[in-house]
Amino acid sequence: MDDFTLRRRHRYATIITDAETGRRIAVLPGREMATLESWLRTHPGVEVVCRDGPASHAEAIRRALPAPVQVSDRWHLRRNLCGKVLLEVRAHTGCRATINPPRPGGVREQTTRERWNKIHDLLGQGTGLPDCARRLNPALNTVKRYARMPEPQALRITPHYRPGLVDPHRDHQRERRKANPAEPVTHPLQETRESGCTGSTNLLVRYLNQGRAEDDRPVTTAHQATRLLLTHPEKLRRKDATLLQKTTAACPEMTALAELVRGFATLLRPAEGNDIQLTQWIASARAAGLPHLRSSTNSPEIDRPAANAGLTLPFHNGRTENVNTRTKRIMRQIHSRAGSDLLRHRILLP
Repeated sequence: MDDFTLRRRHRYATIITDAETGRRIAVLPGREMATLESWLRTHPGVEVVCRDGPASHAEAIRRALPAPVQVSDRWHLRRNLCGKVLLEVRAHTGCRATINPPRPGGVREQTTRERWNKIHDLLGQGTGLPDCARRLNPALNTVKRYARMPEPQALRITPHYRPGLVDPHRDHQRERRKANPAEPVTHPLQETRESGCTGSTNLLVRYLNQGRAEDDRPVTTAHQATRLLLTHPEKLRRKDATLLQKTTAACPEMTALAELVRGFATLLRPAEGNDIQLTQWIASARAAGLPHLRSSTNSPEIDRPAANAGLTLPFHNGRTENVNTRTKRIMRQIHSRAGSDLLRHRILLP
């Protein structure tokens, strides 16, 4: 079972499907506990209920049918972990500030010069601008801009900034960021304020970020590092695998985080004994010194029987989520103007 929105923050409904066959069974108005409880009381033969996180669903099932096994959906367990991993990676941004090697000097100038030569060689042979774009694969407007320039040096664009309150401190702060990329942003912000700058915090952060983006060393963002940690190692490209090794070796906390993520990933394949391994994983996560990840252990611990069933039984909410996607398509077809009876009829059609 799962709930879905008919009108965000106003109207909801609950869909119930067969976990084995995917057959749509019922569509209940709203997502209140009393509605679900009354429906379950009229269907006493239920043995297993697969659900996501809402506590109202769990309480309604316990009140109506105490016997069925409640199964927590594995996708939602993983989603909860992903959010906490992102927070941990953000907290250790300074640790991975220097993992990428500096860019080789003159790469952009060389690329610009080579492209300018290719475009002007084709133009000298009588090739038109659209044909140049098709052969070399840049945008047509890019080809036009290169064709207008008599020399490749004219294509270099120097960034120009409007005068601002941080201008007297810009060069000093950028040199400081180059010398120590792992330094927390709060330190240069405090120093800039003490030196007399009256600009807002957002203005100062924007200036520092501009300097970081123009640095000679590429930056691995928190989302990029999180994606590397959450992707199966066999599905990573060689350069991504190398970057993942550098990211996990940046500090002991990132190494422990990578090990915990891999350990939880093995639990997402249902098997006997995963409930025992989940206990060990929770203990390791709480002892690792990762506060955000430690908070993620509270959810499976509170709903532990359902989490154990989700990691040991083959049932999941995938077919129900498929019905929700199909329902959104139906609502788009009828421009979200169908009444509850018509929409229920369309959803339950085989």
